[in-house]
Amino acid sequence: MSYDDSLNPYASFGLAAADAGVDERADFITKTYTHLAGAVGCFAILEYGLLQLPGVDRFAMAMFSGWNFLIVMAAYMGISFLAQKWAQSATSMSTQYLGLGLYVVAEAVIFLPILYIASTFYENAIATAAIITGVTFIGLTAIVFATRKNFTFLGPILGVCSMAAMGVIICSMIFGFNMGLVFTGAMIALMCGYIVYDTSNVLHNYRIGQHVAAALALFASIVTLFWYILRLVMILNDER
Repeated sequence: MSYDDSLNPYASFGLAAADAGVDERADFITKTYTHLAGAVGCFAILEYGLLQLPGVDRFAMAMFSGWNFLIVMAAYMGISFLAQKWAQSATSMSTQYLGLGLYVVAEAVIFLPILYIASTFYENAIATAAIITGVTFIGLTAIVFATRKNFTFLGPILGVCSMAAMGVIICSMIFGFNMGLVFTGAMIALMCGYIVYDTSNVLHNYRIGQHVAAALALFASIVTLFWYILRLVMILNDER
């Protein structure tokens, strides 16, 4: 569910964060992670509210039935593209926030089936996955910030792997085979790669003023990592 977070080339943004002064760079990084925290918090609140709605069980199960999930995924990809474009707007801060908000809402809807199943049939699975995701994200972020190495060379590799993964997901929906432990583990590794890549972009490639787009990129990678870690927890519970 992570999107193509290619950077906005508009010259109306400021210098690249790596070339800006210390104070400007620190302010950009602070804004990026503050907006990321806000997006995660809004996602959690939205998800909690959706799970309390009457009839959520029927709606969540309907999303998984037949071709419905393929339709939902196609709509999600279109919305994600639009949200990315808005978040990278060089002319309107309100449009940037609208893009980030739209993406958070789209993720909340797409997550509803798996969170409903996890909360109903797997005790403490959501909390366990959230903790593992948080620790993993903090660890990977610390590594990138500590080394200051530019990992943006990973972009083409991650892009190819993402297209291959999407092909497997679509085929599993069409032909009905189960994506098991190996695929889930591979997707977790892929999302860890995206977090390293996105964090490196924050340090080296995003421009001052692009903190909303940077937060959206990180949010996309984090929630997708959470999705697959939650799947892993559920699979391991089933194998007990």
